[in-house]
Amino acid sequence: MVCRMFRLETEVDKDRRDLLRTRLRDSNTTASAILRSLRGTPGERDVPLHVWAVNETDGDLAGGLVGYTWATWLHVTHLWVDDRHRGAGLGSRLLARAEHIALSQRSCRFSRLETWDFQAPRFYEKQGYRVACTVPDYPPGITEYLLTKTLG
Repeated sequence: MVCRMFRLETEVDKDRRDLLRTRLRDSNTTASAILRSLRGTPGERDVPLHVWAVNETDGDLAGGLVGYTWATWLHVTHLWVDDRHRGAGLGSRLLARAEHIALSQRSCRFSRLETWDFQAPRFYEKQGYRVACTVPDYPPGITEYLLTKTLG
C-alpha cells in the first residue's frame, strides 16, 4: 500500500466542482449498464428546460420554471410565480408547458421535483404528482417532499 500525503482544501472552486461532476459521471457510467446505454444519447444528458412568464407590457418576470431533462425524466428544479399573479393558474401553465416540451420534444416519460411542506406539495398533487418520499426535519422543523409524475 502506498502512503500519500494530501492537502485538504475547503474553498469554493467551481472548476474543481465541474471536474468532480464529470469524473463522477464517468465513473457511474462505467459501472452501470443502464447509464452506459444513455451516454451520449442526444437530448438526454442534462439538457436545460426553462419556461418564463413575462409581462408583455413592461417585460417584468411574472414567473418561471427552471429544470432539465435527462434519461426520460424531466427534473423541475425551480418553479416560482410572483405573489401578484398567484392563484390565477400561471404556475399550472408553466408546469404544463414544461411537461409538454419534455414529453413531445424530448421523449420524457416521467417528471420529478422536490418541495418543502411550506411551499407547494398540495399544488403539485393537484397537477398529478405523487409523493415518492418525505424527508422530515430537512431543515429542522420542515419536511421535504420528493414528488413524481408519469407524463402522457
